[in-house]
Amino acid sequence: MTRTNDTQAFLGLLGDIPADNDPDIVRRKSRDMTANFSPVMRRDALERVADCYVQPRNQDDVLRIASAAARTRMPLMMRGGGTCNFGQGIPLAGGAVIDMTALDQVLWTRDQRVRAQAGARLLAIDQATRPEGWELRIHSSTRKVATLGGFVGGGHAGVGSCVYGILRDRGNILGMQVVSVEDEPRIVEVRGDDVNLVHHAYGANGIITELEMPLAPAWAWREVVVEFAEFMTAVKFAHALATSDGIVKKLVSVIGDPIPQMMRPLRPHVAPGRSAVLCMIAQPLMEPFEALVRDFKGCITVDAPELQGPYRIPLYEMSWGHTRMHVNREHPEIVSNVGLYLDPDLVGAIERSHKRFGHLSGMHFEVKRFDGKLSFQGSPFFKFESDAQLAQIMVGMAEDGAMVANNHTFLVKEGGMKSVDGADAKFKHTMDPHDLMNPGKLRFDTQAQEESAGGTLPSEGWRFRQTRAEEDSALHA
Repeated sequence: MTRTNDTQAFLGLLGDIPADNDPDIVRRKSRDMTANFSPVMRRDALERVADCYVQPRNQDDVLRIASAAARTRMPLMMRGGGTCNFGQGIPLAGGAVIDMTALDQVLWTRDQRVRAQAGARLLAIDQATRPEGWELRIHSSTRKVATLGGFVGGGHAGVGSCVYGILRDRGNILGMQVVSVEDEPRIVEVRGDDVNLVHHAYGANGIITELEMPLAPAWAWREVVVEFAEFMTAVKFAHALATSDGIVKKLVSVIGDPIPQMMRPLRPHVAPGRSAVLCMIAQPLMEPFEALVRDFKGCITVDAPELQGPYRIPLYEMSWGHTRMHVNREHPEIVSNVGLYLDPDLVGAIERSHKRFGHLSGMHFEVKRFDGKLSFQGSPFFKFESDAQLAQIMVGMAEDGAMVANNHTFLVKEGGMKSVDGADAKFKHTMDPHDLMNPGKLRFDTQAQEESAGGTLPSEGWRFRQTRAEEDSALHA
């Protein structure tokens, strides 16, 4: 996407809002983790750079930025902790990177809910709510750095999803405040099912300034590493743990051989040739958990209070996206896809994929609830060779029974992790009539796939249950 941006006119309307157009600073702020996770997007991402970098201090600054952007037709790309890895934080059309981290206040906590500004760090929110016995239901493995706005705007699941599901599931986002990008910006409160118009839209349909989230009981968590002689035994144990509703857990992560030996922090705690399941278990439920481990002939190699494990990092920083990150530090050639293996036959589907891809570099899965079902999200790890190889593995996973999303494209719709329809297009136009918010990411035109890195890789995406309104509409169509 080629665009000529009037940076000086835009900056001239900002007054005393902190801004910078130093090329080195702007280039650094035009990067996220995308290039580390996808060789397909890396080819394109490294060439994409914003024109300036802006740091709003409060909501008034955000309104002024939105108005200036509309008046000068300046593209905006919202930035939190910069930990995203699906291209959310790469500016395809230049413009201004808007760093929201100064809007970091936890506004209130009441009735097992929390309201915070978009730039509040996930860890800081938990630190504010834990004294009252509560914590966020779900957080990313990048909890220390990630912001709430970035997590909701670009993420979809995380630590806690094995119990509470994905962010899209009803009840996991209660409300949010969004600013439109117009000459006279509007502040819009979005609630109910409408929160999913903004969630996982890559910041392309309004500026999130506040979010309201439900809280969960803050248990005393224990970090446990369980070792298994066979990968499929680890999978079956993880499934049994996930469906043992009486055992309170927060994390169930399957790390198949030889991946533990490729991760420096985990390597000393899992023997060569063994697979592991990383777990966070509520302290009072350790006795039944240990009985389950014995049933599957597992071996507990680490059992420590949260944040006190021998690996010197939180256990969740070896799960989700962090698993690949640790592997890539010593094996940068390793990549993966994103498959969703759903019950009632997720164990059988994973076994088929394991037989098909067992000659590669192991398999990694995160256990989560998805749209009311238990699911394992993950794929084989493998050495990247070509786009055709990526496509071949995606097709194989689908043949085995997985719903495969495309984590090698910048596009929201073609990524397949968000259901996008006419309501999204209407909301986008209402909140961003000039298409200035992260332009190029949330596209509805038929040429999008052909014009985007990785857009044509074979993926049908994830299929969600219809809402009641959609069901009624389909019945009367």
